[in-house]
Amino acid sequence: MAAPFSPAEIASEGIKSEEYEEIVRRLGRHPNRAELGMFGVMWSEHCCYKNSRPLLKQFPTTGDRILVGPGENAGVVDVGDGLQLAFKIESHNHPSAVEPFQGAATGVGGILRDIFTMGARPIAVLNALRFGNLEDPNTRRIFAGVVSGISHYGNCFGVPTVGGEVYFDATYSGNPLVNAMAMGLMETPEIVKSGASGIGNPVLYVGSTTGRDGMGGASFASAELSDASMDDRPAVQVGDPFLEKSLVEACLEAFKTGAVVAAQDMGAAGITCSTSEMAANGGVGIDLDLDKIPVRETGMVPYEYLLSESQERMLFVAVKGREQELIDIFEKWGLQAVVAGTVIAEPIVRIHFQGAIAPRFRLRPWPMTPPCIIGSCSPTCPTMCSRPANGQKQPCPPVRPKDWGREAKYSPGKPSY
Repeated sequence: MAAPFSPAEIASEGIKSEEYEEIVRRLGRHPNRAELGMFGVMWSEHCCYKNSRPLLKQFPTTGDRILVGPGENAGVVDVGDGLQLAFKIESHNHPSAVEPFQGAATGVGGILRDIFTMGARPIAVLNALRFGNLEDPNTRRIFAGVVSGISHYGNCFGVPTVGGEVYFDATYSGNPLVNAMAMGLMETPEIVKSGASGIGNPVLYVGSTTGRDGMGGASFASAELSDASMDDRPAVQVGDPFLEKSLVEACLEAFKTGAVVAAQDMGAAGITCSTSEMAANGGVGIDLDLDKIPVRETGMVPYEYLLSESQERMLFVAVKGREQELIDIFEKWGLQAVVAGTVIAEPIVRIHFQGAIAPRFRLRPWPMTPPCIIGSCSPTCPTMCSRPANGQKQPCPPVRPKDWGREAKYSPGKPSY
């Protein structure tokens, strides 16, 4: 059966031809429009680090004081004296290149949500920025917009920017690096994690409404910038720091009740990422009804619901029977809160829309584990790679381990650090 999508339509989702073939193989059929979009965002570099994962794996991630390592919304370390610090750093490069103010502002907003999703109250924001030559008018425009966006969101939310660094070099002309970092102190008795559990437990959608803003933002953030990238401004999210201030208070209050089983920020890939990651991390499935999702626009279709990156939204798994207790808390803070789904035993993500099943697929294997094609990703990869020349699959060569103590010792003398 011929593919229901043209090569251009497949490429517009950030999916290569060989990746599309892998999707068909895994599903046992061609995907529908919503599923194609879901694979596109979940197989993007921004969501799954398919190119940089081998390099990131070189960093040490365990230790006596590490309470939460990679795989959750943020890391958590024990800093002594009964204090636990949550932290995370993330980039918002492409959005900041095409819409500097909102790109940088939502980068800060997203990183703050990652912190309080763990049950920590954000206390500080930092950044590491790279821009082109400051004599270039376009660089000055991007620079001013990014700095304004960072300060705007942090000031409105009520958290200070306590440190950062900035460099200017022609290498970054038109393509800035905007890295935001946030830290917070744990405020809940237990660290809140993202793995869904408890068959029959309700899945709650909380926070702001869903619209068409930020559509496909994860795929856009992973694509190569070009002259046509300015046309992708709708892929840049629009944040509301005052609403997020209410959201952090409502979330921390909700966590302290003990009625929240798991929580996940709806950042990149929105509902797609939050449902699939919560289910996969918990080894269960999630059944979700899009008709229950609060919206700010009419006529939305499953593709738009699932790929929207409207800001200030979260997904919770609640203790069955205590969902109204949580809904009341969010409504007190002027926020949306509805039961939109259920935790199920079968490891699938099943999405309903207008009485019919839209996307439905198994979690293992699924978008969390994209194929690695040598020549289209990093030279070294921890998965089995297919060599197009002969079609044979074999492990990629291992990444040479680094001595991080030695690297740290000699790094200060290197001008690029």
